[in-house]
Amino acid sequence: MATPSPSLFQPALVREAVGQAFVKLDPRTMFRNPVMFTVELGTAVMFLVTLGLLFRPDATQGSFGYNVTVFVVLFLTLLFANFAEAIAEARGKAQADSLRKTRQDTPARVRQPDGSFGRVSSAQLQKGQVFVVEAGELIPTDGEIIEGLATIDESAITGESAPVIREAGGDKSSVTGGTKVLSDRIVVRVTTAPGESFLDQMIALVEGAARQKTPNEIALTILLAGFTLVFVIVCVTLQPFARYAHAPIAVASFIALFVCLIPTTIGGLLSAIGIAGMDRALRANVITKSGRAVETAGDIDVLLLDKTGTITIGNRRATHFWPAPGVSEGELVEAAVLTSLHDETPEGKSIVELARQGRRLDEPALQQRALGGEPIKFTAETRSSGVTLASGQRLRKGASDAIGSLAHAAGQPFPPETSQHVRTVASNGGTPLVVSENDRILGVVELQDIIKPGIQERFERLRRMGIKTVMVTGDNPLTAKFIAEKAGVDDFIAEAKPEDKMQYIRAEQQGGKLVAMMGDGTNDAPALAQADVGVAMNSGTQAAKEAGNMVDLDNDPTKLIEVVEIGKQLLMTRGTLTTFSIANDVAKYFAIVPALFMVAIPALGALNIMGLKSPQSAILSAVIFNALIIPALVPLALRGVAYQAVGASALLRRNLLIYGLGGVVVPFIGIKVIDMLVGLFL
Repeated sequence: MATPSPSLFQPALVREAVGQAFVKLDPRTMFRNPVMFTVELGTAVMFLVTLGLLFRPDATQGSFGYNVTVFVVLFLTLLFANFAEAIAEARGKAQADSLRKTRQDTPARVRQPDGSFGRVSSAQLQKGQVFVVEAGELIPTDGEIIEGLATIDESAITGESAPVIREAGGDKSSVTGGTKVLSDRIVVRVTTAPGESFLDQMIALVEGAARQKTPNEIALTILLAGFTLVFVIVCVTLQPFARYAHAPIAVASFIALFVCLIPTTIGGLLSAIGIAGMDRALRANVITKSGRAVETAGDIDVLLLDKTGTITIGNRRATHFWPAPGVSEGELVEAAVLTSLHDETPEGKSIVELARQGRRLDEPALQQRALGGEPIKFTAETRSSGVTLASGQRLRKGASDAIGSLAHAAGQPFPPETSQHVRTVASNGGTPLVVSENDRILGVVELQDIIKPGIQERFERLRRMGIKTVMVTGDNPLTAKFIAEKAGVDDFIAEAKPEDKMQYIRAEQQGGKLVAMMGDGTNDAPALAQADVGVAMNSGTQAAKEAGNMVDLDNDPTKLIEVVEIGKQLLMTRGTLTTFSIANDVAKYFAIVPALFMVAIPALGALNIMGLKSPQSAILSAVIFNALIIPALVPLALRGVAYQAVGASALLRRNLLIYGLGGVVVPFIGIKVIDMLVGLFL
């Protein structure tokens, strides 16, 4: 469950942001933002000019009050820009403070070389050490369960109150420091060095310490710096023209013109937009290792999704036994149960439950037969599992082609009737598990899963955004095709092995596409590392979390869709505010340029289409509007532009209409209203 977003302007956050706005006036800090740094230089020049007029008035530079007003407005422009960044950072720091309360220096019982357990502080735990945690105790640091299983309360990290089960082996073995064991006992191996736990990473990210500018943000900063340089040249070369026209321009007017021409709006909000994008991802309970990952998610072309748990509910249940010709149902049931007694997966447990229904199952006898046997765990390579009993009897269950290969290698036939059962089950969207005894085919166990409600609508939204969805499953092609068509995905990879995912991702990337995927197992790690956006689940293995560039704390397989939407919203917000900022300048030209030359060149009065009262009021109105528009847009920068699942061309038309045309019209209205108010005091 995502962390609820607090009010944008809480009094405590505003007070802290105001203080930081003054701190950020340090030129060493401002230098990182070329646009606002030049505004600061202009403000410094205005301060010196105003100070000079205090001791030596100069009619050509305007009145002292006029110059003071321009200086104050420019100074406020700097503070407003710094405030936008500071309020975004303050929101992150407030979240970091709440996370610090979660991080406690808890005692840990560490396994000693002699097998005993000694107590040490959680801050002293080193990677590779082993500790034990029992019911009612906090997990001291991040790790991977190597023995036992437990019910764990992860609400301190994820905000989700429902407890989860974590167990050794499989893809649900990871635990997070600061969470609480509610039942049972687990033995955990430390997987992170001191100061590198998820809580530490989250705190660093929300405080902004780990935030680096993304490639798009760097490119936009360079573009804005180029615009600023162009307008520096424009303003410098304007002075000779003014002298030629016998229209002396005051320093205040020059600086006001320059500040209004350069893209101060987007320059002041750019950092806040980036910080807010990271903040939105974290509030969705996704840890991003860099802002680049969030931004890349907004440009994704292909999305790989696991079938189980993402497209379907995930808990496949056995629904029917289909014995092969010459095999009794009891024989098939006994073999299926024996292969499942050591199988802790939901599928294995459901086979035992189905066998108990309406049958006289001698379970104690079967358990006795299974004692001393060698369990064979399921792997992505073999796509089968089972048991080799102490008597040497080999019992296996798995995908039809995997079990069929074993039968073929042993010279055993694959009954046509069983093949038909496999096709029938698969065609109905089920998963057929073929059971064999010493490589002799005994029959099929039918597993059924349910497609998640509403998943078709989500895929349709992605399709409208131009994103291709690909379902990844270990099922046979018939089952995969049925589920893919019913769910509405664009493509599928059936009988998928780890290398199949890698090959698919590479093929798409070679075609110039950006690919995202989600995984939780060690076998997903290569594909997560290869994908442009790899989201690992927090409950997954350490290998998966290290390979991905995002970690989902909620362990929600559909979160990848939300991550894509967050990334697109970040790009949309930056694009729309840039459009608005540049469009803003049009009205300022019509306000300031006529004001500078109207006295010397009366014909330029025709450009005063807003009917501004005087040259001084026109300049002041433009500068004041330029300052006020920054705080007015702070809520939009922090919340993000309202997201809509539409294509790129439709999005461009919408943004040009609302923020392009709006960016032209709003300043005309705003400057005129301010001019009417300023005129009352001039």
